[in-house]
Amino acid sequence: MIELQGAGRSFKVKRQVVHAVQDLTFRVEPGEFVGYLGPNGAGKSTTIKMLCGILTPTSGRVRVAGLDPSRKRTTLARRIGVVFGQRTTLWWDLPLKDSFELIRLLYKVDRKLFASRLEEMVETLDLAEFLARPVRQLSLGQRMRGDLAAALLHGPDLLVLDEPTIGLDVVSKAGIRDFLQRTNAERGTTVLLTTHDLGDIERLCRRVMVIDHGRLGFDGTLEDLMAGQSSLEEVVTRLYTGSLQ
Repeated sequence: MIELQGAGRSFKVKRQVVHAVQDLTFRVEPGEFVGYLGPNGAGKSTTIKMLCGILTPTSGRVRVAGLDPSRKRTTLARRIGVVFGQRTTLWWDLPLKDSFELIRLLYKVDRKLFASRLEEMVETLDLAEFLARPVRQLSLGQRMRGDLAAALLHGPDLLVLDEPTIGLDVVSKAGIRDFLQRTNAERGTTVLLTTHDLGDIERLCRRVMVIDHGRLGFDGTLEDLMAGQSSLEEVVTRLYTGSLQ
């Protein structure tokens, strides 16, 4: 589903070249649920933008669902869903249900198929009580549930999540984690998750990748990452500081 081979992305800042991502090589197979960790500025968002076609790699090769994201961005958009925890993809002044209808039109989803998917999303994400409410009036937890539904209504093969539980209370986090777990298990949707919430990783991810200074520092199972360590928080802290051997 995802394949990077020696992928890199550099930027020119004040006459200096900054390497945001360097020589990234990894694969994500269909149906995997992978956590992508790293401190702020490590290269996570740059990686996601390359996967979505927003940024073109300056070196190496990137393929998502067999497509070159930067050259086939429109085609790829029909195969992936993306949720950015700090930025909504919904229309701020429209009722939530109208945002969903616009998404149906944008993706040209068959009405009957869309109605069936929407009914399932409304039930599983408990959206019914605020479907008619403008997005700007929704709480953060309600809006995030709306964003998740919006990202999945066109039936993507891959779901890319950037901090989907940021700022949420315990109950909202638990509901979203349950939904993501079911989506992966029952639909076989491939999920790539970036987060600073280690509870998300412990609950959802069988595989973890850690990036720092634009390079991949770890790629393996959560069990391997935790081997011989007392807590995930301690492991990640030591990885970020380079003190984990």
